[in-house]
Amino acid sequence: MTPDPETVADDTTKRSSRSKESEERKQLPLWQETILLLGIALVLAVVIKAFFVQAFYIPSESMEPGLQINDRILVEKVSYWGGGAPQRGDIVVFKDPGGWLTADEAAGPTNRVAQVMAKIGLYPQGGHLVKRVIGVEGDTIHCCDDQGRLEVNGQPLDEEDYARVRNNAGSPRKTCAGPMTRTCEWTAGPVPEGHVFVMGDNRWHSADSTVHLCRPDETDCVEGHEFVADDLVVGKVFVLLWPREHFTWVQRPDTFADVPPA
Repeated sequence: MTPDPETVADDTTKRSSRSKESEERKQLPLWQETILLLGIALVLAVVIKAFFVQAFYIPSESMEPGLQINDRILVEKVSYWGGGAPQRGDIVVFKDPGGWLTADEAAGPTNRVAQVMAKIGLYPQGGHLVKRVIGVEGDTIHCCDDQGRLEVNGQPLDEEDYARVRNNAGSPRKTCAGPMTRTCEWTAGPVPEGHVFVMGDNRWHSADSTVHLCRPDETDCVEGHEFVADDLVVGKVFVLLWPREHFTWVQRPDTFADVPPA
């Protein structure tokens, strides 16, 4: 039986109309697409900041020569997932344990746009410190051996490639890895469970764990304040991103592989 031409034409018209309606429903106006894409980008930025990577900046000279003032760094969090913990030699960013930073140092960006960007991980935040992990749970750190080197569990560290030390006027040694204690004779540890002992690479200009060591003549010093809890650690620095001429991948120095277990 031959189909009625009018019926065929009517069916074709209906299919064409439905197809156009479907296309109209699927295609959003440009401004709506733009808002949708921005929303997706913001959600991804928040998720990335919370779980994977976060941007920070270097606020002081404490990590020179490797990391300099206003350098932008990226911190990855994956390494410390699932019970992972900071390792000796890692450069880590951590929240102020309390009293390590002044009010000015703890302040984040003041510009409102920068504040919003900081919250979603697109701009470096304040209130954090960046240091190198020298000792982990159970370790004992001693300063210094006869050559002015730090010792961890009795093993001297070869830090010439990354640390900046200078002569200590009160020491007969040629060099002293330090640092801000103004003496080359101190011992820290054993490091408590779930904590690390951190130091800046610029040993004589870094307000780090050594500043919070209790000296024998101090009566109001809080024992243990020199250690940083693992749960305050945001993550591990893995790349120096900006400025472009400073770009480099940040790796753990080989000397820490020689340190024996605690």
